[in-house]
Amino acid sequence: MSTTTPTESKELAPVSAESLAALLIAKERPPRPSALSASLTFGWRAILKIKHVPEQLFDVTAFPIMMVLMYTYLFGGALAGSPSEYIQFLLPGILVMSVVMITMYTGVSVNTDIEKGVFDRFRSLPIWRPSTMVGYLLGDALRYTIASVVMLTVGLILGYRPDGGIVGVLAGIALLVVFSFAFSWIWTMFGLMLRTEKSVMGVSMMVIFPLTFLSNVFVDPKTMPGWLQAFVNNSPITHLASAVRELMAGDWPTAEIAWSLGWSALFVLVFGPITMRLYNRK
Repeated sequence: MSTTTPTESKELAPVSAESLAALLIAKERPPRPSALSASLTFGWRAILKIKHVPEQLFDVTAFPIMMVLMYTYLFGGALAGSPSEYIQFLLPGILVMSVVMITMYTGVSVNTDIEKGVFDRFRSLPIWRPSTMVGYLLGDALRYTIASVVMLTVGLILGYRPDGGIVGVLAGIALLVVFSFAFSWIWTMFGLMLRTEKSVMGVSMMVIFPLTFLSNVFVDPKTMPGWLQAFVNNSPITHLASAVRELMAGDWPTAEIAWSLGWSALFVLVFGPITMRLYNRK
């Protein structure tokens, strides 16, 4: 025979709307973070992702080293007589090519976070809306800098000697990072537009490969047919590679720097608003 113990039920005191409102507004609300503060916070988040998944640094360490070694010893003897001679021309160009190629991973990261639902939580926060996108790009700027340092270190070991010294090298890297930051807005747009990260990578490679190979990264455009020179000489990658090459050589190519900064501004002004429109509608 089982016995049941009656449970005592306690009635809760009624809560009035006035008392609830007084409780909610009893303390001063924290100030809304500024646009810079929010962007830096999301940039730090991107850096922490690298810390917890260090495999993400493969494309800014192993990949640049492979590119420098492969192209220096594969084409050096045929194009310049020796690898040591060719690397003086090649290294700034291959530096530009490698960093520009890894910008596509910004779009891949954005697409991955969308698929995981992380962006749904970001959109509910009282923050400056573009800060999530800017944070990705700020975090990737660190990756571009790491790739540049790795490639320059390998180049110095192989015999590259920048006549511009530390000032020319830092100026070239700074220009490259600024351009890559602006160029990455294209891939954030694709990351929001396409359904899967494989689609983002596929479309990105279709754009990056022709743009980087049809440039003055490997050879002087004067050896190309006239119709191809017209395209190569007006390519943003050609302007950037020429600017970085001459800065590291000790010159200050005003025209090439202006072209590179102009292309950077154009990328931000065109693809920045499109990216934010897609983000707001996603």
